[in-house]
Amino acid sequence: MKNNLVALEPRQFPEYAQAIADSGGQVAAITASTQALIWTDYSSPEALQAILIANPQLEWVQLPFAGVDAFGEILKSPIIFTSAKRSYSEPVAEHALALCLSLARIIPERVRTKNWGRQFADSLYDEDVLIVGGGGIAEELASLLTPFRSKITVLRNRPNEPFLEGFTGRVVSFDHFDHELAKAKFVILACALTETTRFLFDARAFGLMRKDSYLVNIARGEVVNQEDLVQALKSGSIAAAATDVTYPEPLPADHEMWRLDNLLITPHTADTKEIVTRLFSDRLRVNVAAWLAEKPLVGVVDAELGY
Repeated sequence: MKNNLVALEPRQFPEYAQAIADSGGQVAAITASTQALIWTDYSSPEALQAILIANPQLEWVQLPFAGVDAFGEILKSPIIFTSAKRSYSEPVAEHALALCLSLARIIPERVRTKNWGRQFADSLYDEDVLIVGGGGIAEELASLLTPFRSKITVLRNRPNEPFLEGFTGRVVSFDHFDHELAKAKFVILACALTETTRFLFDARAFGLMRKDSYLVNIARGEVVNQEDLVQALKSGSIAAAATDVTYPEPLPADHEMWRLDNLLITPHTADTKEIVTRLFSDRLRVNVAAWLAEKPLVGVVDAELGY
């Protein structure tokens, strides 16, 4: 029998406390009776580890973001972890679409120039689009691209699992990476950061891409080797890139990436604090209610896959 005591650590968000109460839970300090923990700080995995060691009675931990790469070995603890995967799919996919359109219409160039300049435009209509990653963001982005008649290929670990209902594109495994990368005009990174995807986009990958292709990263900074990206953009191996994520964050003001005219950088704003607070509150309402009713939780983390 689950009790209704839920610990909210380490920062007290009134919106999250209200969401827990709305679902029948009661926010409380961690005691020997506490079974569930809502963790809101992505930057302090060591603090979470200490709490888990001190509280072996905990059975479920809700993590704050879709990506869980920061928590590493902690995820192998014998308890249930849920992430916020699929919670932020809409705003992040919307941002990815905005970045694609900005690159295709050379907006980074146009906002810098002070003269009429060249006339240029690319289009998403009927174009080859590769989405690396097959989760909620990929599904939402594929839906947003439907009016453009884009020829979409999704690259994911489990290609045979259900994808977006009514999807008319292709879903393939990472075994097809090289072939699909060479075909695509737009390459959009929407994958989790794992040992498979860390620095997946390096000099070799950029060498496979079309010279007129665009790279958009709304996943994690470390999916891309930034030094190799700079060289690819300078040499013309790819046409342009846009990224909402870097390493480190914030990206230092003197970093070479800021000096590239064919690179658009946004400061990890695909989902803002306000957006995250609202959508994570929605996830808490769903999962706290499910926990108390002993029903399946949403967003359970697979420790082996890393997401």
